[in-house]
This record gives sequence, C-alpha cells and structure tokens, in this order.
Amino acid sequence: MDRRSVIKNAGIAGVLAAGLAACGKKEEAAPATPGAPAIVTGGGEVRWRLASSFPKSLDTIYGGAEVFAKAVKAMSGGKFEISVHAGGELVPPFGVVDGVQNGTIEMCHTVPYYFYGKNPAFALGSAIPFGLNARQMTAWMMHGNGRKLMNELYAAYGMVSYAGGNTGTQMGGWFRKEIKSVADFKGMKMRLGGGLIGEVMQELGAVPQSIPGGEIYQALEKGTIDAAEWVGPYDDQKLGFNKVAPFYYYPGWWEGGPEVDFFINKKAFDGLSAENKAIIEAASVVAHTDMLAKYDALNPNALKQLVAAKTKVLPFPQSVLEASFKASKKVFEANNAKSPEWKKIYADLLAFQRDQVLWFRFAEARFDSFMASQKL
Repeated sequence: MDRRSVIKNAGIAGVLAAGLAACGKKEEAAPATPGAPAIVTGGGEVRWRLASSFPKSLDTIYGGAEVFAKAVKAMSGGKFEISVHAGGELVPPFGVVDGVQNGTIEMCHTVPYYFYGKNPAFALGSAIPFGLNARQMTAWMMHGNGRKLMNELYAAYGMVSYAGGNTGTQMGGWFRKEIKSVADFKGMKMRLGGGLIGEVMQELGAVPQSIPGGEIYQALEKGTIDAAEWVGPYDDQKLGFNKVAPFYYYPGWWEGGPEVDFFINKKAFDGLSAENKAIIEAASVVAHTDMLAKYDALNPNALKQLVAAKTKVLPFPQSVLEASFKASKKVFEANNAKSPEWKKIYADLLAFQRDQVLWFRFAEARFDSFMASQKL
C-alpha cells in the first residue's frame, strides 16, 4: 500500500485504518542509545526515543506507548521508529517533561497531573477531583477547547501534546484501616498521583506522598505509607497491593477519567514531514482507544479474583465524598487566584462539564443504574 496516497486521499481516518491492519505484524523498534540525538537519515528514516513514566510490568498503561510506537512504524512502512523506554531508563519517571523540554528525548508518555508543581493547570490536561469521566474528557479534548487550551499551556514548555490513553474511572485505593468518616484521614500517609489531589487530601487531614508506581508495594509493605492509590483492579492486582493492604475503596473521585498523554518536543515535531505528523496524530488515536478498551476488558475478572482472595471492596461513605467535594472546590478557588492559566482553562472545562453531566444524567447514568440492578 502506498502510504502517501493513503494520507493524501483518505486523511486521518484512512491512516488509522491502515495502521490498525498493519499493527498485527510483530515488529520491534530498533533500540536507541540513551542521550544520543534523533537520527534522520538521507533516506528519510526517523529514529526517536520515548521515555515513559511507568514500569514495563504494566502492560496496560506502559503498553500504551508500545501500541503507539508499533502503529507509527507500521503506518510509515518502517521509516519512522520510536524506541520505548520504561521509567528510569533514560530519565526518572517524574523527569520526563524536563527531558522533552530540554531535548534529551524527543517525546514521553505520562500523566500531565504529575507536573502540577510546574503549573497547577497541568492537572486539567488529565484529571481533577470530581472532574470529567473518560468519554467526557475525550469529548472536551477533541470537540471542545481542551486540546487547544492545553497546547497553549504546553507551548511555554516547548511541547505539543496528543492523547495517549485513559484508564476510565479509577478505584479509590488501598488502605490499612477502614474509612468510616473524614476523621480517619487525619495523619494518614497516602501515596497519591499528583500535587492537586495531594492538596485536597491535606485539606482532609492526610499527608500526601509522591511515589512512582514501581515503588508503591515496598512502601506499603514496610509501613512507610498507610494507604495508596494507583489505577484499578487489573494493574493493582499485578502490583500485589492486596497482599499488604486489606481495604479497597471506590470510586477514585479524584480520577473520574484521567487522560494519559504523549508530550513531544516542539522543535522535533516541527521538523517532521506533514506525513509523519499525520502518522503521529493517527497513532495517538490508536493508543488512546486501545488503552481504555483494554482496562474495561481486563478489570472485571481482576476484581472478581481480588474479591475471591478476601479483599474487602468498599464504597467511600457519602459524608466522605461530600467533604472531599467541598475541599476540592476550595483548592480550585485557590488555584484561580495563583494561576491565570488554571483560571482560564478550568472555566472552560467547568462550562463543558455542566452540559455533560446534564446529558449523561438522562442517558448513560439512568441506563447504567438500571443495568447494575439486574441479574444477567
């Protein structure tokens, strides 16, 4: 197949279809030398490095970058290869944005809210407490102002972003003790995914801890932390959290639909041909769609296995959710005052969310509520 004609005549949809068909071939990207510049040969071949914030053991969230790289290679006929590196191989898991910004790596695969410390608005590109669910997040990014506004923010860091997956609504985490009221959070050392939820949990009395995914189990096992959240049943079971904390709470109200993103060095991206830019866009759609579908397919059986292993799966009490909602709004107001970027983007997201909640109330929510009460 002539991939240039595919891109010219069929656009992104054609590229996506061609890439999905080609992705069935087992091809591996050539390894890259850490720290070496990207290679662009006279024949037009491009070699990039992608640094992930996640460990290789997680075939879901780390695997999203592999799905992306394979799609890029397939769509380019092997002329554009991206080697994927786990957190810590090229740069630290939480150092990937710095690596992209300074050109050490061409791109990364990460969760934007990890970089809340750079600007609170980073969190809006992924998830905020009581924010959008996965479908709503994709709608805001693709057909609202989300991607435009976030890329305006990322431009200040020399980056451009593309969607790289979504986990769907996450679980609320693993706890050593039962949570009966907000008072149970007081003094609790809890691993949390980003600075925003950390600030909210501080309002509730907890002591937030920032720990990469690959190190959470040891921290729970040693008692360095009292609780931890990660993603959901499939990933959490693989990491063995049920062996060191008996109580598994839901929902993860701080991550209703967290988007994982690809950040690309702007100069490296601008140096690509129009064809390769289109391939990047199409491959991101492949990876983004695949990740959520994979989580939805794998989580149910993992949850059943966790329950069979005597995990105590419990809902957060209504009083805890209400207190958490109020604490979240307090932190959002503080961010409005200290970050113009947050204020602008959050206002747009909130307006979009109001309409989304109204629509989902009449369709998805009622349907899901009814089906959950039926015996299938």
